[in-house]
Amino acid sequence: MRSIWRTLDRALARDIGLVCLADCLVGVSYGAIAVGSGFPIWAPMLMSLLVFAGASQFMFIGIVASGGNPFAAVLAGLLVNARHLPFGFAIGDVLGKRWGARLAGSHLMSDETVAFALAQEELHRRRATYWACGIGLFTCWNIGVVVGATAGSAISDTDAFGLDAAFPAVLLALVLPTLRDRAARLPVLLGVVIALVAVPFVPAGVPVLLALVGVLAGVAAREPEPEKQEVG
Repeated sequence: MRSIWRTLDRALARDIGLVCLADCLVGVSYGAIAVGSGFPIWAPMLMSLLVFAGASQFMFIGIVASGGNPFAAVLAGLLVNARHLPFGFAIGDVLGKRWGARLAGSHLMSDETVAFALAQEELHRRRATYWACGIGLFTCWNIGVVVGATAGSAISDTDAFGLDAAFPAVLLALVLPTLRDRAARLPVLLGVVIALVAVPFVPAGVPVLLALVGVLAGVAAREPEPEKQEVG
């Protein structure tokens, strides 16, 4: 573990720490909502250990608490997490070849771990970043869920505390500097528009998947690099 943190520079470690802190606050919100919706205190804790997928966990709690079928809630969660399939191909080299590391790494996979890892150029930095972010998020999320579930009756109204807005706010703060690049603005803005338009018409979590169209548009709009002329 020490070698992982030695590989990271101070700025990257700070960014990972901020995301972990925000994730902990969202975990508090999730635990409180689950217990406040009538689930036993152990349910959100067990789900966080075995599933570890915030969007899917929130969706499951919301669907079941509103009277929905648990099987439908599971299918909805699988749909939201379908994005992990291309994620797995993108970071296959990061997880290594050992089955134990691949299983553990797959369980720790999230939007944040993949984004931080792919932003690094060298393979050893990608690996260190992925594991540092993944282990940090898993630990902080579960701590937050335990705190929220334990105090669920006291802070069941998460809107009053704004905990549900903490995570998106931190992610937005990390993304904003990249918008200085003209090539990044088109896919980001297009993805935002698509997601906002889709929100009233599709289940929760699907707008995020549809926003990936912005990435395809950005790739298509990128100008090909001029061919180097041979000197002869």
